Amino acid sequence: MGPWILEHWDTDGAKSFCSNGSRAALAVPGAPEGDLVEVISSGEAVLLRRDAKGGVGIRMPEGEGFGLRPVPMPTAHPAGFGWIGNPQLVLRVPSVTSIDLPVFAPPLRHHAALPGGTNVSVVEVIAPGEASIRSWERGVEGETLCCGTGCAVAAAWLAHMEGPTRWRLHTAGGEDVSVTLTPEGGGGWRDLWLSGSVRRLGHVQPDPSLRP
Repeated sequence: MGPWILEHWDTDGAKSFCSNGSRAALAVPGAPEGDLVEVISSGEAVLLRRDAKGGVGIRMPEGEGFGLRPVPMPTAHPAGFGWIGNPQLVLRVPSVTSIDLPVFAPPLRHHAALPGGTNVSVVEVIAPGEASIRSWERGVEGETLCCGTGCAVAAAWLAHMEGPTRWRLHTAGGEDVSVTLTPEGGGGWRDLWLSGSVRRLGHVQPDPSLRP
């Protein structure tokens, strides 16, 4: 049996890889059984892993083309940039709560150095291996409760910069996610796992006109 195929669309109608959407898909009725599920998510090869507490982890895309890259523009704060199936700009700030994200993020999200734009996250390191994060997502064009790919790239950048390879990130939604990875040379990574809780909030019945 081949991998489970998922496709994700942003609210603006564009299709993009979404790690949290992939994790949440395991809560959908009819999702594949088993502790490990191979997935092609919007064209990216990932692995989903159920845990005993009802959470789901995702092993992010890895290999050639994925990893940290030079930051393409000057920034007012230390910054990292990475490709993880979508572009992620992460800036380390003294306090995430002091950032006016609707003012701060859009000029970076639409910067001319990135023709396709980028997601923008700000991160505040609290202790070794622990940080707070807020994210402004392209396609949504606003702050979201948790950007999984943003959390993953933030942790990968912090691991390369500071050493810890296991990070606990406090998200704007009030729930924590954990990220573990093995950093590799040149800004790459291996076994980059994002894990957190997944729960079903409701049931939506698609309009019959949307069915094939």
